[in-house]
Amino acid sequence: MEKEVLTLLSRLVEIRTVNSPRDGSVVGPAEAKEIQAALHDHGFTQTSIIDEGGSPIIIGVRGRGRPVGLYMAHVDTVPPGSGWSGDPFKLRVSGERAIGRGVADDKGNVAAISLGLRGYEPPNGTIIVAFTSDEETGGFSGALWLLGWLEERGLLPDYLVNGDGAFSRVIIRRRNVMLTRLRVPASSSKARGCVVEREFTASINKPTRHAAYFTPGVDTHPLLQASDWIRNSDLLAISLWVENVKNNVIPPRARLRALVPCGAEDCREEECREHDYDPNLTRLLAAILPLSRSPFNVEGYSDFGVTSTPNTYYPTSGVHEVEIDTRVMSNDAGHIRERMDTALRENGLEGYELDVASGGGYLNTPRSHWLAQLAARVNRELGLSDQLVEAAGASDSRHYSVRGIPAIDYGPLGWNVHGPDEAVSIPHLLKAVEFYRRLALAIHEDPQRVTRG
Repeated sequence: MEKEVLTLLSRLVEIRTVNSPRDGSVVGPAEAKEIQAALHDHGFTQTSIIDEGGSPIIIGVRGRGRPVGLYMAHVDTVPPGSGWSGDPFKLRVSGERAIGRGVADDKGNVAAISLGLRGYEPPNGTIIVAFTSDEETGGFSGALWLLGWLEERGLLPDYLVNGDGAFSRVIIRRRNVMLTRLRVPASSSKARGCVVEREFTASINKPTRHAAYFTPGVDTHPLLQASDWIRNSDLLAISLWVENVKNNVIPPRARLRALVPCGAEDCREEECREHDYDPNLTRLLAAILPLSRSPFNVEGYSDFGVTSTPNTYYPTSGVHEVEIDTRVMSNDAGHIRERMDTALRENGLEGYELDVASGGGYLNTPRSHWLAQLAARVNRELGLSDQLVEAAGASDSRHYSVRGIPAIDYGPLGWNVHGPDEAVSIPHLLKAVEFYRRLALAIHEDPQRVTRG
């Protein structure tokens, strides 16, 4: 089985399914057909591609009647970014790790679900397998659209197993992500001083640069460091450069050129003269740090609390644009905007545009639910942890959880999700294949457990 899993995963990694619309990268029908062919060659047949929602979905339906189980994963990935030790689109094996973009998020799960459930005909009920292609941009044209498509056909799931995790543990809770964009017009003025420049680098105390796992007080963020420098050194911003990856990825580096006032420690008298600077960029940078610490009301408990990280910066067409990744147990986008508005106004920012939209909700399945308990038992039988945990990143399961559909997330142990040299544990990947199969067997051999609870 190991050779087959790695052969399939290798093919999936080579299919470039980067999802970054700003860069013109989206997953289209051609890539979906390539993935479908790879799955077909490994025995996962009887699938079709639907793309009426705007993003292609590879789907297979087996059985009939209730209960209806949906096993879902996504084929799209974030851009590779920098720092790789090899080609991110060529699978490499190093010891017990397989390395390549998407191996943990989320093509390892695509391989595990397809191999685990291939050929299985449920004796009771229906099993639907769906591989979507827009999870990295919110899942609105994929998982959410699929929910309506299934409901129209009388196939609204009784439960969801979402293959989107990297711990080999059963995930029952994830925060909502607020899709936030801040735009401020560029401006120009002059002042006397000396030009200084400083580069800031990210320091992340965990094997991922995914913004959801950023921990204030433990990790450092380049743009937050730049904001602190502006705020505490009486600087005037001239220009800003950020090594953008994606709005939910901590940028590796940021570089700020600024004007320090005459007479300051970093400004020698003979170098002090008049320079251009940008007042709006100055106020924007000054506001970023307090904005990231805005206090929000929450609707439920989260181990990770609230995080807001400004992860991309684009100076285009006379506008400074920042994308902010906000994670919170709330669906109230209006409240989030109100608190952010306060931070921006308090720091003198005017004429800005702030867009805040809810990412669709949050996953929150009770620990006592039969699906969570059964999944924990299956994991324990495989020699893995039966602990039910919260994960920091959002996932497509939130679109179903808010509809009252019981859901869990799962995935093999992995490292460097959204970062360089992303990797997955090969032994855990093999156990994930067995996890999905055993869980489906346990439910559809005894369908009454769905109604017994």
